[in-house]
Amino acid sequence: MIPRRLENQVAWVTGAGRGFGAAIARGLAQAGAHVCITDVNADELAATADEIDAAVDRSSSTTLALLTDVCDAAAMQESAARIVERWGRVDILVSNAAILPLAPFEAHTPAFWRKMIDVNLTGVYHGVWAVWPHMVRQQHGHCIAIASGASVRGFVDEVAYCTAKHGLEGFTQALALEARPHQIAVNTMGPGRRIKPTSVSRDQEAQQRAAGSADWSDALELAPAFVWLAAQPPDRYTGLRFDAGPIASTLANEGYDFSFAPEKVTLYVQSMQERLARAPMQ
Repeated sequence: MIPRRLENQVAWVTGAGRGFGAAIARGLAQAGAHVCITDVNADELAATADEIDAAVDRSSSTTLALLTDVCDAAAMQESAARIVERWGRVDILVSNAAILPLAPFEAHTPAFWRKMIDVNLTGVYHGVWAVWPHMVRQQHGHCIAIASGASVRGFVDEVAYCTAKHGLEGFTQALALEARPHQIAVNTMGPGRRIKPTSVSRDQEAQQRAAGSADWSDALELAPAFVWLAAQPPDRYTGLRFDAGPIASTLANEGYDFSFAPEKVTLYVQSMQERLARAPMQ
């Protein structure tokens, strides 16, 4: 059971048509937030909206589903405007949209490279750029981008993807410095457990689960980690990399008001300690 710690806050989750994004959106809605879900696949987006509707009390939480491509800056700005028009504010942005076609470097054509960077890195920028003036006006906000092992290591056939994910860490650390005076937190969050690959569609997931070959965690079990982070005062934790798996385990063992320690919230403890030393918690 996810506690209603985000009552009447407004969240936007990109890439919410399936997998991790769909689970995050559902968890935020269960925590009481109004949620805008965006994706480029209309059928999968509708499926997520139906799942949220079935899981939450509609009297206190509502959903807005918009077909939006994170590569399109104007469309992202329009989606942000639609959110604010609907609810008057936007408190949480979870930049989840991503693509991961595996390809050796020799197959990285300029067009392939641009697409990978456009979705996985520039798409995050477009979302933050779209919500930035609204969060500055509010003097409140959380921007959370999805990290992975590719954020800190290299993998074969993932040159462009690793480049984008490494770039997100630099983006996060730099923007956090400018965002702090506006009470906007900027962080990344990795799954921290093995979850369904980005490339696996809803239909493919259903087939693999039916065949007993889906050997990944239920992404919904990780959603409480996003609720916990989004419920923190924005000046408490910013410029950091979290992992949902350790946080979910900590929440299950200690509850939402647990005593903070890096090893309870990330797989990369030394990195977090170093970042905290540079920018102490408020």
